[in-house]
Amino acid sequence: MAKVGKRTRAAREAFVGKDLISVEDAVALIKGAASAKFDETLEVAMNLGVDPRHADQMVRGVVTLPNGTGKTVRVAVFARGAKADEAKAAGADIVGAEDLMETIQSGKIEFDRCIATPDMMPLVGRLGKILGPRNLMPNPKVGTVTMDVAGAVGNAKGGEVQFKVEKAGVIHAGVGKISFEADKLAENVRAFVEAVTRAKPAGAKGTYVKKVSLSSTMGPGVSVDLSSAASH
Repeated sequence: MAKVGKRTRAAREAFVGKDLISVEDAVALIKGAASAKFDETLEVAMNLGVDPRHADQMVRGVVTLPNGTGKTVRVAVFARGAKADEAKAAGADIVGAEDLMETIQSGKIEFDRCIATPDMMPLVGRLGKILGPRNLMPNPKVGTVTMDVAGAVGNAKGGEVQFKVEKAGVIHAGVGKISFEADKLAENVRAFVEAVTRAKPAGAKGTYVKKVSLSSTMGPGVSVDLSSAASH
């Protein structure tokens, strides 16, 4: 364990005094300090001036990262007939109706994204208590309740990231792997920040984006200069 302690200490020391730096400098710092035995994810956290308990201050949306996430996304689709065939052809990992509902009810959730055709929503609605807390509930606002199941499957597998503000007004997301080239990570960070900025709700008062921080899965975080995080 001492080795991990040393590594963590070294990473923390490298971050001392580094605050409100450019996205490029933050990415370089994080890439240099990442020392886990696996390919860590670059994570972004945004502190927003909203209270999501009010419906008019809810922030949610979806963004397709220009350079993908580097993550394999397993997709489940609720569909019947021709739409089920379409989903399978598009590369969906699990496709079903009542059978898929029963699998989920039994506690077997082997997917990262759930898509449904509109006619399946009465069925999917019964799974709200299971899928809701895991942020897996299909929703028309983020394009996961749709007749275009092939398009939705393609987007999910092609670098699309959904975001939703948490109780404390924070949004978290993974925006690529540390092994990505630095400029590609910076591009992904800006695309994500821009999408959240565009999703500003009507009820947001005062400063909307308060802070943007970057970190690797196992590493310390660093806050970035907000003007640098905006798209160039």
